[in-house]
Amino acid sequence: MLRLDLQFFAGEKTERATPNKRREARKKGQVAKSQEVSSAFTLLLAFVFFMIGGKTFVEGCFNIYRDTFQDSMLLNLTISSTQQLFGQLLLESVKLVGPLLLVVLGAGLFANFVQVGFMFNMESLKMNLGKMNPLEGFKRLFSLRSLVELIKSILKMTITGFIVFTEIWNKRDLIVSIGQKSIWDASRLIGSLTIEIGLTASASLMVLAVADYLYQRFEYEKKLRMSKQDIKDEHKKMEGDPVIKGKRRARQRQMAMNRMMQDVPKADVIITNPTHFAVAIHYDIETMDAPKVIAKGQDHVALKIKEIAKEHKIMTVENRPLARTLFATVEIGETIPEELFNAVGEILAYVYYQEGRHKEMMA
Repeated sequence: MLRLDLQFFAGEKTERATPNKRREARKKGQVAKSQEVSSAFTLLLAFVFFMIGGKTFVEGCFNIYRDTFQDSMLLNLTISSTQQLFGQLLLESVKLVGPLLLVVLGAGLFANFVQVGFMFNMESLKMNLGKMNPLEGFKRLFSLRSLVELIKSILKMTITGFIVFTEIWNKRDLIVSIGQKSIWDASRLIGSLTIEIGLTASASLMVLAVADYLYQRFEYEKKLRMSKQDIKDEHKKMEGDPVIKGKRRARQRQMAMNRMMQDVPKADVIITNPTHFAVAIHYDIETMDAPKVIAKGQDHVALKIKEIAKEHKIMTVENRPLARTLFATVEIGETIPEELFNAVGEILAYVYYQEGRHKEMMA
């Protein structure tokens, strides 16, 4: 019974997702994102645009209307004149609507970038036949997410409706008298009222959007949670199978061994035990402050070092305590310690003398 309880708790998803799990989810397009943030921010900037450039926009619309009914009505109806009129109207419309579309596009991109950063994912564009399953669709229809979406829709309609009603009710006297105003004053009143309602509604929807983003982030973190067993399995997967790991380490050791054996011909002397240890010493009096161990080995590796030394006519000197000490205390690529300078120096001096290099050392 205790074992079953332990298995249950081990499988319970109580742990925060690992960085690797988050990367995998992001590759699949699974991120904490709220569409309400993009919609509310885009709507807010659109009404800000109308508040700043609304007069220019309205004047542009009137200019197109006036030019169409004053000048274009007098044109002869031909193919060339129709093409010219269509091109002119299209150009004027682009000049008029283009800035608004750029603002809306920039707002949408910025809102998405703030939430998820830069992300281009082709995974979300692939067809998922599972979404066409009626049973899955029925489950989604009566899921907690559907209930939350329904509550959000009700809240948006309630907030928007309340704001519109309040603004219109507060300006009811002005709206009633709109028939007595000139067309410019009437359009200015309608425009200012529309912008005021839009800014208030979009600002209120931004508050709802922030709350929705926090909820979406909570749901995202909850969905990514892992059990202790999941974390262990992921760790094993990342570390790799023990057999494969052993083979990888063996291959790395073999590569290091090959590199070491390639350096043996550079040695000045091989100090041996004589059978169990072999240490290759290299020293360049012009570029090095002290001799350096460039290769070392035990048993069959030591035998291989001595074979290579013999092939390249490198002198081998037997010194059992020195060979043991160098093998145990100095790593490959390290210079010999100060306390071994004299012992190694005597051997190098002997080797150089035998090879006729003692004059070079004296110089």
